[in-house]
Amino acid sequence: MAKRDFYDILGVNRDAPDEEIKKAYRKLAMKHHPDRNPDNPKAEEHFKEAKEAYEILSDPQKRAAYDQYGHAGVDPQAGMGGGGSGGGFSEAFGGIFDEIFGGGRGGGGGRSNIYRGADLRYNLEITLEQAAFGTETKIRIPTMEICESCRGSGAKSGTQPKTCPTCQGSGQVRLQQGFFSIQQTCPKCHGTGRFIAEPCASCHGAGRVKQHKTLAVKIPAGVDEGDRIRLSGEGEHGINGGPSGDLYVQIHLRQHTVFQREQNDLHCEMPISFTTAALGGEIEIPTLDAVAKIKIPAETQSGKIFRLRGKGIKGVRSNSHGDLLCHVVVETPVHLTERQRELLRELEESSREHAARHNPRAKSWMDRVRDFFAAS
Repeated sequence: MAKRDFYDILGVNRDAPDEEIKKAYRKLAMKHHPDRNPDNPKAEEHFKEAKEAYEILSDPQKRAAYDQYGHAGVDPQAGMGGGGSGGGFSEAFGGIFDEIFGGGRGGGGGRSNIYRGADLRYNLEITLEQAAFGTETKIRIPTMEICESCRGSGAKSGTQPKTCPTCQGSGQVRLQQGFFSIQQTCPKCHGTGRFIAEPCASCHGAGRVKQHKTLAVKIPAGVDEGDRIRLSGEGEHGINGGPSGDLYVQIHLRQHTVFQREQNDLHCEMPISFTTAALGGEIEIPTLDAVAKIKIPAETQSGKIFRLRGKGIKGVRSNSHGDLLCHVVVETPVHLTERQRELLRELEESSREHAARHNPRAKSWMDRVRDFFAAS
């Protein structure tokens, strides 16, 4: 069976540049790779066809011979094939394996051995007042610091790490299995690209040791539960000169004895006596920065909300303060004296004579209850 034209196989024009040819081949190799098409018996055939076309067209000498003589120009048995071993297949196919199976972190020259330090998180509990007005505090955190004995090299004093003889410092090795080339982390240096014959006694070759450090943290006014404060570069040190990670301080609000926060508003329960609710009066309530007075109208019912404008919290991203919402709770008197009981009984008897006037909500509710049973 006659071979198909290599340009047609890759789907490119005869004057296509090398980069376009490489791109076309990578696309076909990814599409027809046998591991990705276990149920398609023709996938391997298309894969090998694309491989052969790319090996010829990626080599300048072989491509020139193919353009002039066709398939006969690159057929070794015809004696007209150009020399040279382009290595184009391994160059492109290695990249494909990186995409399919996950390759290294970067290019050669040891760049893949440089790692950014890990980010750290610190849970900080503060009071509602500290969150409202801001504060500055100190925290002590565990971290991995550069070993002072070896200055981060991991090698014993007076010695230096050597280039890994297995991967030649790249941190990666390639395993050739037929026409497959698989890249994986070097088993000897574990991806560092370095080999330490005599490890440092302090860090055991790691180049870093666990320590604690104290940091000052400024808490901006208005922070809320779950907010994070980022301290750039205060995480763990990087490896092989990599940048340090960041420290994220996670804010948690301690439960307050009086107030509950809801975004920028504050809520509190305001117990008032039975007589104050009935006759009215004036009471004092605390706010975060002072004491406020509230006038209680006569006949105030339990559950009524009094709103104090601007007595809440000014959030970090807000231009104004929230409000303080006071929820009235009418307190039933307890531990009554006999005289107090007599007075309440007199009040109850006098109220019964004009129940609709003195207890309108109770009267209305009882009427609805009677209507319900009558209907059923």
